[in-house]
Amino acid sequence: MKDWKDNIYFVLVEPKEPGNIGASARAIKNMGFRNLCLVKPPPSMTGEGRWFARNAHDVLDSAEIFTTVQDAIKDKAIVVGTTRRMGKRRGMIFPVERGARRIFDIAGNNKTAILFGREARGLFNDEVEECGFMLTIPSSKIQPSLNLSQAVLIIAYELSKSGFYPEIAGDEDKGEGPPVLKRRSLLDHGDISPLYERISGILELLEYIPMGDRNLKKKIINNLRHFIGRAGLTEWELQMLYGICRQIEKKMKGKG
Repeated sequence: MKDWKDNIYFVLVEPKEPGNIGASARAIKNMGFRNLCLVKPPPSMTGEGRWFARNAHDVLDSAEIFTTVQDAIKDKAIVVGTTRRMGKRRGMIFPVERGARRIFDIAGNNKTAILFGREARGLFNDEVEECGFMLTIPSSKIQPSLNLSQAVLIIAYELSKSGFYPEIAGDEDKGEGPPVLKRRSLLDHGDISPLYERISGILELLEYIPMGDRNLKKKIINNLRHFIGRAGLTEWELQMLYGICRQIEKKMKGKG
């Protein structure tokens, strides 16, 4: 049986420091994970980077390289971001321990990507919009920003801890949030993406969006991304939504 940890992918977005990449590889292996993904990493790994990856060169050498975040997440069922900044545009944000329990519930049957932003600038807004929810690591207001590899280690530790104490992970925060998803096989992120374009067209067909109000349409679609991204979709659920879209299109076009 496949270990749930094999379904967790640590995605470093445009990391600049080879030392951080190497230390992240070591942190991942320390906690029993092995999937490291790099989006636009430095062109070569330095000796320092390999030194920081001590005893984890297998994780470092097998890291998958991508040119875009979209390529890195398209075959993942759930995408989770990391942030130290709060705000409505960041969607639903969970403290790392609580968020790790949710990820553990999902990862039994589903590939899950965890995005870590740039050392200096974090994740951009369009990357946050791809995430179902965000994780944050509580830290001092005096020095809130963690080193990239430190953040990877803390989140990997909290995930690993959820695996050691599954009865806690299955508590589902006393009824808050979506149901436990351990037994559900969810569709990949890329399979769901066309749905949002279809819904966007339906909103226009229904004249739900005032003429020319692109900002409102974008806000609605982004909220749908977060809503669906927190729980994912099964094949049946996706086809159900497409069926609803078809019926609306059929009814509206019949009135034309």
